[in-house]
Amino acid sequence: MPAKREFFQTMACGLVGIDYRDALVANCGRICIYRKKVNISTVLAGQKLGIKEVDDGIWLVSFMHYDLGYIDLEQRTLQTIDNPFGTRLSPIVVLPDFETKAW
Repeated sequence: MPAKREFFQTMACGLVGIDYRDALVANCGRICIYRKKVNISTVLAGQKLGIKEVDDGIWLVSFMHYDLGYIDLEQRTLQTIDNPFGTRLSPIVVLPDFETKAW
């Protein structure tokens, strides 16, 4: 089964985008950026994340197609986005049925 894990790690990194850098999450749940250790999560240990600098010292952290949050290198912590795995579709709007007046 190790082949499937390697394939998944490659896919996870490749799906983020070309303008992202790779960051491997260590077993302790941290990544290193410019020799600074940043806590992410032990849940993602062994996985590759995509990181992209969006401002001076502010990095966007992504896993596959999902943006997990932002890292400020001075604070060295991940500030998560409210719901990174939320739906990306518009909500369905139910229109009233005017013939039967059921609304």
